[in-house]
Amino acid sequence: MSRDVVLDAGPLVAHLDPRDQWHGRCAAAWTEVVHRCVTTEAVVTEACHLVLRGGGPAALPLQFLLAAEIPVLGLDPPGQRYAALLMERYADLPMDYADASLVALADALRLRRVFTTDRRGFAAYRGARGKRFELVPGA
Repeated sequence: MSRDVVLDAGPLVAHLDPRDQWHGRCAAAWTEVVHRCVTTEAVVTEACHLVLRGGGPAALPLQFLLAAEIPVLGLDPPGQRYAALLMERYADLPMDYADASLVALADALRLRRVFTTDRRGFAAYRGARGKRFELVPGA
């Protein structure tokens, strides 16, 4: 199966915390997408911070990604420049680096599906070709 879904921090944190408001919806979608996901180092950093802030062990998101064999990719310098441009373009939302890294990765890999709880941001973001992202879990 190919990696055709970029994974944001929200679903990862929701899956790991049964108290999270998104836990049920994200846990239900995991079985469908877990082996199709790819994510970025920035997303892992954000997820580890959120889990720690919620009282959990900071390493839990990374341990989960490793166990699930979800690739964690970094951006090369052109990808980082593109992420900075995206953050300027979407400053009114605002777009953080983790989100920008996912849009840059999605563009580089030509992916359109995003596993996210950030409905506002990813409904507004557009890739280099101007297309909308398909959001998982669906509405």
